[in-house]
Amino acid sequence: MKIEDFTFVITTFNSENTIFECLEKLPKESKKIILENSGNKNLKNSLESNFENLHCYLMNENLGFGKANNFGIKKTKTKYIFILNPDVRFEDNSFENIIEIIKNEEFSIAAPINIDEIGKFKFNQNKVLEVNYVKGFAMIMKTSEVINNLFDENIFLYLEEIDLCKRFKKKNGRIILIDVPVKHLGGLSHGSRNDIEMEKSRNWHWMWSKFYYNKKYYGYFYSFFLLLPSFLSSIIKFLLYKIIGNQKKKTIYKMRLLGLINSYMLRKSFYRPYKN
Repeated sequence: MKIEDFTFVITTFNSENTIFECLEKLPKESKKIILENSGNKNLKNSLESNFENLHCYLMNENLGFGKANNFGIKKTKTKYIFILNPDVRFEDNSFENIIEIIKNEEFSIAAPINIDEIGKFKFNQNKVLEVNYVKGFAMIMKTSEVINNLFDENIFLYLEEIDLCKRFKKKNGRIILIDVPVKHLGGLSHGSRNDIEMEKSRNWHWMWSKFYYNKKYYGYFYSFFLLLPSFLSSIIKFLLYKIIGNQKKKTIYKMRLLGLINSYMLRKSFYRPYKN
């Protein structure tokens, strides 16, 4: 297992303020595939002129996390794929330490821990822990396995990695967490936390995806009743914040409510930031 055996696949959307710092810590020898969901030609040109072994593909539309990553996976020629969010920050030797640990491990999916979760897990002497799922901000997969078990493209945002891990586990795949911390800034992968359009999208898709995921594995009625408290809570909070005049909070709970209503009605995940 060598550095050259890896391709980093990174999906971006309005990520020009965070992607460059991410790429600066990645090894020059590894290939990088960027999937730019906003069609930003200036970002593509800047990335390809500033970093080695990097190709940025401009998507014709906002494909979301899973579908864009599938595009990148299909373009990968190396043995391993490293799915990475643009708001992840490696330390100088993080990647080398990851390789040193996993080179003797059998796995379908492997992931470093978030630096904020140091001490939360008990690793074995090999610095690995077998788990049921890992978070999607940093995931290593064997290309030969994931090419036949891609992300569910019905999901635009949220729970794609949990769904993928579940399907790997059903096929007796081994999923491991690695005792190498990386920093995940969180909420900055695709725009600022203060961007109301992105907040609207996040809240709509969070509720839609929760319903879809549970319906997929446990059935419609299970998912319906599981999310019913969230549905009622969204109505109450929407009305409350409307009365007291908190426009931002009112909008957030309106979007949660709309995401749930559309999922209950079995509509596709259609909401797109800056489009709807």
